[in-house]
Amino acid sequence: MIPMEALQECVGEKLPLDERGGRMSVEVDLLLQEAKESIEAAQNYRSELQQRLNGLNQARKQVRGSSGQAREALRRHFTELQAAAGRLLTERLATLLAEVDAIEADSVKPLDDCQSLIEHGVSQADELLKEGEAALRCGLGEKEDKLGSFTKKAMHIHLDSLPEIDELQERPGSVLARWCKVDEDFAAADYRLQYRRSGSGGGQFEDAYIGRDCEFLVLHLDPHTDYQFRVCARGEGRTEWSPWSIPQTGYTTLAPHEWCPGTEGYILSSRKNIALRNDSSQARYPILYSNAPTYFCGQTLTFKISAAGQVDRRDSVGVCVDSRKGAESLQRDQAVCISTNGAVFVNGKEMTNQLPAVTVGSAVTFDMEVVNLFPVSNNNLSEGGNFKLRVTIGSGNREVVFDWLVDQAVDCLFFGCSFVHSGWKVLVF
Repeated sequence: MIPMEALQECVGEKLPLDERGGRMSVEVDLLLQEAKESIEAAQNYRSELQQRLNGLNQARKQVRGSSGQAREALRRHFTELQAAAGRLLTERLATLLAEVDAIEADSVKPLDDCQSLIEHGVSQADELLKEGEAALRCGLGEKEDKLGSFTKKAMHIHLDSLPEIDELQERPGSVLARWCKVDEDFAAADYRLQYRRSGSGGGQFEDAYIGRDCEFLVLHLDPHTDYQFRVCARGEGRTEWSPWSIPQTGYTTLAPHEWCPGTEGYILSSRKNIALRNDSSQARYPILYSNAPTYFCGQTLTFKISAAGQVDRRDSVGVCVDSRKGAESLQRDQAVCISTNGAVFVNGKEMTNQLPAVTVGSAVTFDMEVVNLFPVSNNNLSEGGNFKLRVTIGSGNREVVFDWLVDQAVDCLFFGCSFVHSGWKVLVF
């Protein structure tokens, strides 16, 4: 409490105690009471603010403490992550390097084998040259024996031309390999083509072809997979093969041709590229189409007949714009085909030109190219189309060429076959 004297001093002078003393005393009491209340309110306010400051200080300490713990946890966690990532990256790097080493060793091995064979051939040729030169220099008494020995040895050493892979052309599910002779005067009795899957686990080379031709279509290849190809040869009268050519890598991006599964009256091979007509008891004669329009202009489509049944004039193999249901034969509109008796049909009409009859072992080929991309004149619309393709059909040693008019521009076509009787078996590639 503030003494009266101090309060009077604050007012400026002592109040006279006269007849107004009582009223002034009441006013002073009121002022004292207000002052007390103000002082008490200020003390409470200051105490509350002090508590809040203490609370803020505690909160700050908590924030700083938790932040420090979080920083330490993050540093520790990321240190562990960096160590783990480092271990994983190191392990991954080691795995990838091991794969590269394996691929390198796998790819270099056929080159080393080829080099060993060539070096062996060089060594044999050197020895033969030395023996031949010695035979030429020897005296007359020994010349006949030495020349005879030299000639006999030369017969057993391969001194012929070495073939090499010239081209690897992708085909649907296959690669067409072509090779050439280095020496045009070399007459090969046989060529030998081998292939294998590239990369680790590719396995050994396996024979794809042995014969006189200089090209061969290697079937049953997986798309988007690298394969290695090599070729060797042997001359007339030789028993030993020449050294292998340097392996060349080829692949195909084209999906293989497949027949459509589920067609009544036909069974398919596991790869769906061979179809067998197995039921001819039906009243209808179903057409077996391809699984999709996978034949593109510019490619060669081949039908290989590996078994034959009874012949019917409606039997056909060919290509078509659509896989129309309900027709008895491919001898219909929007299709070109050849019957088993060799007749060629275009949009259901038989041509005057005829090819050899289709029998077991026959290979029928279809090649097409676009003649024009724009509609032809209205005069040709009555002939069945406004888009022209030039078609070449080959069978045996003959072929026919004609222009095929279709109703719409097409960039891919279906293929198909239709056989009335059972027993027919056809491979498509």
